Amino acid sequence: MSRRQDDVDAIDALLPQTQCTRCTFEGCRPYAEAIAEGRAAINRCPPGGSAGIAALAQLLGREILPLDPACGTEEDPGVAFIDADECIGCARCLPACPVDSIIGAQRHLHTVLEAACTGCELCIAACPVDCIRMQPRTSGECAPEPQQNRTRYHAHAARLAREAAKKAALVAERKAGARSTARMVPTG
Repeated sequence: MSRRQDDVDAIDALLPQTQCTRCTFEGCRPYAEAIAEGRAAINRCPPGGSAGIAALAQLLGREILPLDPACGTEEDPGVAFIDADECIGCARCLPACPVDSIIGAQRHLHTVLEAACTGCELCIAACPVDCIRMQPRTSGECAPEPQQNRTRYHAHAARLAREAAKKAALVAERKAGARSTARMVPTG
């Protein structure tokens, strides 16, 4: 393994794995890569907060910086809540959730698994009827741990890859069927 890869792994291990994109990168791993390459400051992760910034500063031998306010605040955003009276079952929130904490099926009510919700808020923008809002966690309920988030994120990414491969195979099968049908049709 290269030194750069070791650095990225070490940085990524200190991030909360919420995949919230508040840092302006597409997730924790891309942010870790940007930090390792010197393309991003260590103070762009609101879920990691001041403790995360301090840990990154210690790891990298850098100065501790205050959280970049352009990325948000350190305050726990809580968990997503789906209003049952407003949800139309469009399922647009399902792929938006990077840890699959939203469950449901097309044309059916969706719900959020509070124990798995990272509070990333990505589902809010995906909802066409604005039925998702953030609310405080249930008393005594803690945000999921980074390793849980990482495991759920990798499972989410694997599920999306399987679905994409299945869709591509179906399209290829249909195209092949259309070509063979077109060859059998006599022309005038």
